[in-house]
Amino acid sequence: MRVAIDAHTIGLRKSGNESYIRNLLAAMGRLGAEVELLAYVTSRNLQTRFPEARLHEVSRNPVRRLGWDLPRLLRQDCPDVLHVQYTAPLGCPVPLVVSVHDVSFAEHPEYFPGWRRRQLQITVRRTVRRAARLVTGSEFSRQAIAGHYGLNPEWIDVVPIAAAPVFRPMRTELARSRVMQRYQVTAPYVLTVGDLQPRKNQSALVRAFAEAARARPELPHHLVVAGKEGWRGREVKEAARRSGVAERIHFTGHVEDEALVELYNGCDVFVFPSLYEGFGIPVLEAMACGRAVACSGSTALPEVADSAAILFDPRSISQMAQAILDLLLYPELRARMERLGRRRAGQFDWGQTAARMLQIYREAAAGEARGRRLRLPAGVNR
Repeated sequence: MRVAIDAHTIGLRKSGNESYIRNLLAAMGRLGAEVELLAYVTSRNLQTRFPEARLHEVSRNPVRRLGWDLPRLLRQDCPDVLHVQYTAPLGCPVPLVVSVHDVSFAEHPEYFPGWRRRQLQITVRRTVRRAARLVTGSEFSRQAIAGHYGLNPEWIDVVPIAAAPVFRPMRTELARSRVMQRYQVTAPYVLTVGDLQPRKNQSALVRAFAEAARARPELPHHLVVAGKEGWRGREVKEAARRSGVAERIHFTGHVEDEALVELYNGCDVFVFPSLYEGFGIPVLEAMACGRAVACSGSTALPEVADSAAILFDPRSISQMAQAILDLLLYPELRARMERLGRRRAGQFDWGQTAARMLQIYREAAAGEARGRRLRLPAGVNR
């Protein structure tokens, strides 16, 4: 079977979207002769990273990529199916599988700049209308997508994802030594990972960390915030400057996986305060590295973390601070959450994800939609 995947996010530091497609390509490649992979990327220099796929270069400009490059390549390559995230090309002569990880742009437009919100509202709706199959990573997102677009939830496939194989335990002393070399962080630290933007809620975490530090001044911990500066990201740094503990808060910028593994393994506690997640892969990455996790109890995060994390209300500074303190002050609790987290992360596997996606590709190519071809009901204009 010939499968084409729009992989333009690889190398563009698109965080979760890039991680998803990069790991899916690698896992699909491990299926061997069952599938012939075509990947549409913005640089053919990636060929050594994906030897099992045939790469074609597309423009970084979304107008050219969606309006010209992808339609032309699809006519040339004649794949059995095309897989995209969120947005399909303007012309798609083959069955379309779309991954929509969440509809935060519709449910919480305040988390996005106006142009980006409007673009997603238009292009995702058009893509969902045309899709042969619609895929998401969690039951929470399935229900949210179905509710927003007026679809039967049974028409949406839930295919969970996983932490990449690179995320695994390493010696804490070695990890901390490398973190010190890279980022000059010498103290024990609490870690959070995610682009600096309102949805990730790092400003609230900064205030919670400051509250925890004031409550227990004997704790030597610092806070490390890993992720590139996104829309309104400067507000997080300003919150740190005003926190009263600015000298204990460190911003790394964008971090590649190799360094991210070290950051996870070197931390005492991982905290993920996000206000809205369709899945929440950093939670599983931290668990796979053997770290105790405290995370938001909203949206898809309780579904992903299950009972292997301390949950808190992401809008409550006091709850967040208490969750941090509980894991730092009680070693037995922290050790228990580390054990539960490793077990939980082990329940997700990219091999299983790839096998399920291959089944969906085959069904889409054969014209088999869940229930019927996905079409928005008449009168739905969202």
